[in-house]
Amino acid sequence: MGLLPAPDVSVGLCCTGGCIGGVLRTGWVTQAEMAHTCRGTINLSTAHIDTEDSCNIVLSNGGRTYHLKANSEVERQRWVTALELAKAKAIHDSGDEEPASQSDKSELHGTLKTLSSKLEDLSTCNDLIAKHGAALQRSLSELENLKLPAESGEKIKAVNERATLFRITSNAMINACRDFLDLAETHSRKWQRMLQYEREQRIRLEETIEQLAKQHNSLERACRGAPGLSSSSTGSVQSAKGEASDEDEETEYFDAMEDAPAFITVTADPKHHRYEPLPQGHASNQSSYNESTCKDLLPKKRRRTRIPDKPNYSLNLWSIMKNCIGKELSKIPMPVNFNEPLSMLQRLTEDLEYHELLDKAVKCESSTEQMCFVAAFSVSSYSTTVHRTAKPFNPLLGETYELDRLEEFGFRSLCEQVSHHPPAAAHHVYSKRGWTLWQEITIASKFRGKYLSIMPLGAIHLEFHSSGNHYVWRKVTSTVHNIIVGKLWIDQSGEIEIVNHKSKDKCQLKFTPYSYFSRDVPRKVTGVVSDADGKAHYVMSGTWDEKMECSKIVQSSHGSTSTEGKQKTVYQTLSPKVLWKKYPLPENAENMYFFSDLALTLNEPEERVAPTDSRLRPDQRLMESGRWDEANVEKQRLEEKQRAVRRRREAEAVEALEEGKDYEGYIPLWFERKVDAVTGELICVYKGGYWEAKDKQDWSMCPDIF
Repeated sequence: MGLLPAPDVSVGLCCTGGCIGGVLRTGWVTQAEMAHTCRGTINLSTAHIDTEDSCNIVLSNGGRTYHLKANSEVERQRWVTALELAKAKAIHDSGDEEPASQSDKSELHGTLKTLSSKLEDLSTCNDLIAKHGAALQRSLSELENLKLPAESGEKIKAVNERATLFRITSNAMINACRDFLDLAETHSRKWQRMLQYEREQRIRLEETIEQLAKQHNSLERACRGAPGLSSSSTGSVQSAKGEASDEDEETEYFDAMEDAPAFITVTADPKHHRYEPLPQGHASNQSSYNESTCKDLLPKKRRRTRIPDKPNYSLNLWSIMKNCIGKELSKIPMPVNFNEPLSMLQRLTEDLEYHELLDKAVKCESSTEQMCFVAAFSVSSYSTTVHRTAKPFNPLLGETYELDRLEEFGFRSLCEQVSHHPPAAAHHVYSKRGWTLWQEITIASKFRGKYLSIMPLGAIHLEFHSSGNHYVWRKVTSTVHNIIVGKLWIDQSGEIEIVNHKSKDKCQLKFTPYSYFSRDVPRKVTGVVSDADGKAHYVMSGTWDEKMECSKIVQSSHGSTSTEGKQKTVYQTLSPKVLWKKYPLPENAENMYFFSDLALTLNEPEERVAPTDSRLRPDQRLMESGRWDEANVEKQRLEEKQRAVRRRREAEAVEALEEGKDYEGYIPLWFERKVDAVTGELICVYKGGYWEAKDKQDWSMCPDIF
């Protein structure tokens, strides 16, 4: 906690140890340099600003939180207002840059023409100064020749000298301006030549890439038409090897030894070890798994099982993405041709597809065994992404999505878009079967030329009512490959650490990135469940797109040392038990965006939902119906409406600052910001009221966003 100096905030703010130590101004430090030159930085364009009490301010960006203290309430309010204005300016300055065009050259010529015109004006003024200065000097000389007192003569002489000095100075100024114009003309010609060269290089590169893409597509068609190939090569769903082989020679490969697990698993003889079976209703083998799954998921209400087929509209992704390298994906204006007819809120809700894993986890007596089911649930949320390369709709600020399955599966879910810059969604799920899940997720995404990185920021919380076990974990990075050439495919990589903050149990899961040279199973996930003392109890293994298994550890020992000098642990385990297995996709899924059975129902129209619900979003509904041209027009209308609301809020903030009044900014409707007791982060948690409003059908407080 540090004391705040007087507010003086520009685009960036540098904080060290909780005390504001300086201001980063765009004139001498860029946003890109800020993260490398100043420790403890927070980019205001993606920061949340909140107040704890009369003197404290909380700055958070999803990854770190700073608590700052002002000397007084008045000083705190000055800081809050200044920070809000700086955030608005940062958001405005970080907007999409317009692509370079041929108008740049004419703009440079226009600038030089303006400079020349101003110089001519200065020359005219100089001539007038010289003319009137000469007349003034003549008048002063005539005064000197008059018979005046000696004292008056001295004063007139001094005035004459100053007039001469003024004329000399003005002449020097005109000469300096002329030199500046000559220099500007010289440098502008140099920059024009450099800019023209870069334009020509860019055009040649685009033509080369386009030609490569055409050749690649021709080779693919020829390969599919060649005799003797298996039918699987022409199928719509290819294996990971087939998908990954579409990459060119610049593909990032990972050394197989680097991706090797830090442990080795050996199956023990079951005759010598007694193994406690999983709780009743859990999947101990494949047949019992399918039986329990079918029984648990028998729906009570008939839901739709298909949507209109995806139209076959061809559009070159590279033609849009080539101007967006290095930019935030949420700020790229994309047509619906690259979307799927679901919003990001609905995709977030889709993580609940295998909610029965949490229902089974409630019945576990051991916290480490319960951790296995929580780990399987965390992995299962990625199974829907394996073929889903389309982008979900960015939710509008204030947009909501509810999924009420209380009667069918015992849970109800609510999502709300609580921030637009950065885009953040709050999610709350309550299950009457004994668990509650909540999260606030901010999606950071960058296009890197040949691949797209999607980095979810924020923690996921899961609490079991009876035991009080509180689990927290974060998502891994998703990467979309072959943006330029070849078939799009998705990979998941990174590590998930799941922590039970009550018992201190941990599970470390590793998502192995795809490697062409690796002999491992593609999309492999491995991990170990250990207790508070670090003793390993279970080994987790499987793939994020198919299934997860757990094996009980009966003995562990140290094995051989790797080439990196690290000693591997050998776990002797019993036979693995299947915890989760992916449901098969519905028939004709390849023509329905590869939606699962649950995904097909997410955008199904329902009555009595809030007027801000994603199901009522018109552009998304038009796209689902196959009317893409109309959907693009409607999407532009909604985005412009949202921009108008944002500009109005910014104007209100400026007006409040000028009048010395408080300005709260946008406040979520169903969620409120609180400091999480476990992680210490400032997150949005459900404050209640939505389901009560639905029962009364009182939506008067909802904003008009559609």
